[in-house]
Amino acid sequence: MAALESESGLSGLEEELTCSICLCLFSSPVTVPCGHNFCASCLELTWAGLSGGFSCPQCRATFAGRPQLQKNTVLCRVVEQLQGRSGAKGEEEEENEDGDGEGEAAGCWAAEPPVFCDSCQEAPAVQTCLTCTASFCAEHLRPHRDSPAFRDHQLCPTVRDLQLRKCPQHNRLFEFFCSKHGVCICSLCLLGHKLCPTSPLEQAKASAQSLLKKKLAELHNQSERTARAMSTVKTKQNQSAETASRKKELIRNEFSEVKAVIEERENEIMKAITEEEKRVWNKFDYIYSVLGNKKNEIQSLKDQIEMALTESDDILFLKRATALQRTSTKEAFVPVVEMDQNVMHSTYQSAITLKDIVKHSVIQSQEKKEEAKPVKTKAPPAALPNKPSVGKKSHGPHQTHKEKTVPQAQITSQGDTDTTKEKKKAAKVAPTTTPTTAAAAKELLDSFLKKPREELLQYAANITLDYNTAHNTVVLAENYTRMSISDTFPGHRYHPQRFADYRQVLGFQCFKRGVHYWEVQLQQGSFCGLGVCYGSMERQGPESRLGRNSKSWCIEWLNSKLSSWHNDVEKCLPNTKATKIGVLLHCEGGFVIFMAVGEKNNLIYKFKAQFTEALYPAFWLFSSDGVLSLCHMKE
Repeated sequence: MAALESESGLSGLEEELTCSICLCLFSSPVTVPCGHNFCASCLELTWAGLSGGFSCPQCRATFAGRPQLQKNTVLCRVVEQLQGRSGAKGEEEEENEDGDGEGEAAGCWAAEPPVFCDSCQEAPAVQTCLTCTASFCAEHLRPHRDSPAFRDHQLCPTVRDLQLRKCPQHNRLFEFFCSKHGVCICSLCLLGHKLCPTSPLEQAKASAQSLLKKKLAELHNQSERTARAMSTVKTKQNQSAETASRKKELIRNEFSEVKAVIEERENEIMKAITEEEKRVWNKFDYIYSVLGNKKNEIQSLKDQIEMALTESDDILFLKRATALQRTSTKEAFVPVVEMDQNVMHSTYQSAITLKDIVKHSVIQSQEKKEEAKPVKTKAPPAALPNKPSVGKKSHGPHQTHKEKTVPQAQITSQGDTDTTKEKKKAAKVAPTTTPTTAAAAKELLDSFLKKPREELLQYAANITLDYNTAHNTVVLAENYTRMSISDTFPGHRYHPQRFADYRQVLGFQCFKRGVHYWEVQLQQGSFCGLGVCYGSMERQGPESRLGRNSKSWCIEWLNSKLSSWHNDVEKCLPNTKATKIGVLLHCEGGFVIFMAVGEKNNLIYKFKAQFTEALYPAFWLFSSDGVLSLCHMKE
């Protein structure tokens, strides 16, 4: 009874003592850090060719490095004990076969119903004769063993369904294999396969085994190449991250000098770099996952071939071999994925440009302050001796200025006469500054209206469209220089600067100083608008439409009608057939000019205003068939 209990206990442990890779009893079992056990050879084969990313095949736990595998001696003894009992049991059954065929048959088929003898139909069969195509018990098998007449008959272990080995057309056993059609055939079927390459089953099996082994070796090499490709992708991914990191550090260094003034601009540029890094990172992640799936597919095919090679049944093996031979896998392919150097360079270059502009403006401001300091510091002492004159309220501002300049001249006359004359001259010119400036502004505007396009190109600015301001139906293309409308577009991510109610978008560049010129290509007869606006213009509501507020200036096409808009005031304009429009912005001069490129009288309209904020190029489309494109300007 104790022996039976021990035997049943060991039998129950058989499932626990099975390797989850080869599904056989452990052979030299080893334990990985997560606690699972595997055959040493199975684990070595699974980790072959890997330089990193080692994981448990059962629970997928990952390890930092390749674990040091130690033999599990306790498991070894248990497996040996179980195998010893199985061997003893096998010897007993062999003895029973010599003594009593019925006992052997009963032991053999304890797990499933036995195959009965075709002669008596009562006793379980012990062997099958492929020549007689019948199964026999020990008693009826005796003639095959004793009589020389049956010496050439082919005996094999009992076959449950001999019909699977017979040709359904001729009711004869399969003897040959047609490699062209991938089927087993009998000798009579050879007539129908005269032109096909045929061979005996054993030879076909040997040939198929050789081909599968060769394919298994190829798959192993392919798996190693895929692993190396995955490692290369990871390396490139890390290199791209390092490149982005270095670029971000350079940009941080540039922005550190002007961070207090343009911190928001720095964040926008950093976001562009991060999005580019994320885009490349996600592409590499996707490629890595595809390569991982391919490796799993190859491993699955390897496992199927290895399982097929262990199949003892010729028919089933050839069926599996035929299916596996038709299965093919493609080589691992790693597409070229690179950082967008235009984004990287343009963001870095814009940071340098902004730094230079801010430095220049700060230096100019300091110089102006230094020039104004002598007048401010010397004027009060000059006014002290003339208190009565200061108290006269009858004088206007010009008279007061004269009174202040006279004592100044008296004080400085003892030192340098030339300096006194220059300051007197400056004092006389000061009251007439405003009308002179207005006249100069008109003269400046007229001079730009007379300039040909070739001269305006020296102020050329290459404008790109700002993704964060585009309405959800606006599609940006061609490196953010083309604008169109699509009602099926899924929309952009939320951003507080995005237009909510009108199909508008702003330029990425803004201008607060200097002269700038850009050109826009539009379609004839389209409903669109273009102009300039402050960055503080509303992003939703009626006042967010271009020209319908005090913060934007634009011209607008409605079929054949052309009009200008500012502060919700419309002014009808003469129509133009031009499809390329030039926009000239003079920040200090306080005007923006719209002109038809290529026409003789090219002026469309001009706005004059005192700009108090930085200006952004602005664009608007109404219909889905309309397109606006920014022209590339050769500076």
